[in-house]
Amino acid sequence: MRGRLLTVILAGFLIGALVGVGALLLTRGVSGPSVETSGKALIGGPFTLTDQTGKTVTDQDFRGRYMLVFFGFTHCPDICPAELQVMSAALDELGPKAAQVVPVFITLDPERDTQAVVGEYVKNFAPGFVGLRGSPEAIAEAAKAYRVAYSKFQEDKTTGDYSIDHSALVYFMGSDGNYITHFAYGTPAAKITETLRRYL
Repeated sequence: MRGRLLTVILAGFLIGALVGVGALLLTRGVSGPSVETSGKALIGGPFTLTDQTGKTVTDQDFRGRYMLVFFGFTHCPDICPAELQVMSAALDELGPKAAQVVPVFITLDPERDTQAVVGEYVKNFAPGFVGLRGSPEAIAEAAKAYRVAYSKFQEDKTTGDYSIDHSALVYFMGSDGNYITHFAYGTPAAKITETLRRYL
């Protein structure tokens, strides 16, 4: 498990470096694991998914509000719940302005993460957390738009149990739907809050 955890963390950093290389060149005095840019990165885009209430949701439904977006799965034993807790803590620290930011969890495991499962899962985190799921094809399209790498991992082929290896980045999207920055796994909640305050 430790080896796989290290692999996922390293993959997250690698993908963050790849998608943020253009942003790094435009960074203005920002240190730490987040990357900011004044240009337009090719991250994010149209999606059509279903939320935990069964309502069809598109990217257009979030216009006028900022988003913190994380891709994961509810059976994730460590990285996903830890990162969603960090997102929740960052929004708590933000105070009243947190109402301008929608925390979004998108499952990469639609086979097991039903509407009910996702609904129960997001209740464990910040109020207003939106849990999204969809068909494997719809999830793949959303993941592609956000440059999220993921794959099913089944250690024991004799059982039906499996895990999902995936990149672990939190994306901060603007009220216009455009990418602002991302946070690598392990970024402290205080650092995320500090960055959000500069835009709200």
